[in-house]
Amino acid sequence: MIQDTPPLLQGVTVEMVATARIKVHALASGPSGAEPVVFLHGNVSGARFWEETMLALPSRYRALAPDLRGFGGSEPVPVDATHGLRDFADDLEALADAAGLVAFHLVGWSMGGGIAMQYAIAHPDRLRSITLVNPLSPFGFGATRGPEGTPTAPDFAGSGGGTANPEFVRLLASGDRSADSAFAPRSVLRQFYFRPPFLPAPDREEVFVSAMLATRTGDDFYPGDHTPSPNWPGVAPGTRGVNNAMSPKFYDLRAFAGGRVKAPVLWIRGADDQIVSNASLFDFGTLGQLGAVPGWPGPEVYPPQPMVDQTRAILEQHAAAGGSFREEVFEETGHSPHVERPERFVGVLVEFLDRSSRR
Repeated sequence: MIQDTPPLLQGVTVEMVATARIKVHALASGPSGAEPVVFLHGNVSGARFWEETMLALPSRYRALAPDLRGFGGSEPVPVDATHGLRDFADDLEALADAAGLVAFHLVGWSMGGGIAMQYAIAHPDRLRSITLVNPLSPFGFGATRGPEGTPTAPDFAGSGGGTANPEFVRLLASGDRSADSAFAPRSVLRQFYFRPPFLPAPDREEVFVSAMLATRTGDDFYPGDHTPSPNWPGVAPGTRGVNNAMSPKFYDLRAFAGGRVKAPVLWIRGADDQIVSNASLFDFGTLGQLGAVPGWPGPEVYPPQPMVDQTRAILEQHAAAGGSFREEVFEETGHSPHVERPERFVGVLVEFLDRSSRR
C-alpha cells in the first residue's frame, strides 16, 4: 500500500507480484478462479482509479489492476522510450505469466488503451476481448496530422518529455495536494480528468490525488527527457521516460489493423474529453491554434492532432481485415467514463464481456 493513501474499498485486496521483469503492485477483487479481467490505468494515475469498476463486476469475473512501472507501488524500473509502450506491454505479459492467466479480457484507459493495443499485437491469442477507454491514439500523442498519422516534422517536434507543463511536473514531484494553482494535480484532475462540474466524492478524490502523486518523476519516468528542435514548438522527444514512450517517434500501432488481432474490441469514449480528442488541450497543435503557445506556424504546418479520427481509422481498418469493434460514446462525459458514469460504464462493459466470453 502506498503510504498515506486512504484504505482500499472493502472487497479489494492488494499484493506484490514478483514477475520475471518487475515487482508489480496489483489490486484484485472477485472469486479466485473466475474469468479474469485486467485493467490498465493511464498516465499520471494508478490502479485505484479502477476500484469501483472492479467491485461492480459480477462474481463470474475476477478483476486484476496493476500499477504500471513508474506508478503507484510497483517497482520503479526506468522506461526505455525507444521501445514505445512495449516495456509496459512486456510487463503485462510477465504479470499474466506470474498470475497464471492463460487467457483474459483486457481493459485499458488512456495510455493504458495504447498499452492494450500494443499487447494485442504481440499476444493476440491470449485475449478474449479488448476494451479501450478514451485510448491514446494508435499514432501516439502529438506531432502527427490527419487520420493516417502523418508526422508534422521529421524529428516529431511537439511530442515527448518536453511537452509536459513544468509547473505541473514540479507540483506533482513536490506532493502538492492543494488546488491553489491551476497546474496542481488536484486542479488538473478536476478540470481535465473529468468534465466539469463533475466531482467525485471527497474521499474518492483523495484516493485519486494520492494515485497521481504516486507517479515517479524524472527523466527515466514522468515526463522523461527531451531534446531541442529547430522545428516548432522547439522541443523534440528524448529517449527515456513515459511521455517519450508515447511519442510517434517510437510508438506506432498500424500493425493492430494487420489482421492478427481477433479479439472483439469495445471503444468507449467521453464526448467531452479534453485530453484525448480532435482538439486536445494537451496537444501543441490545439494550443498553438488557440494562441497559448507563441509562433504557431499555422494549420498547414502543424494542425491539431485528430486523435479520435486516428483511432477510428485504425479500428475501421482492423474491422476490414476481419476484426470487429463497437464504439460507445458517453455524452456530457470527459476523460474518465468509468468514474464519471459508473453505472452505464459497468453495464456496457459487462454486456460486452459476457458476449465475448460466449464466442
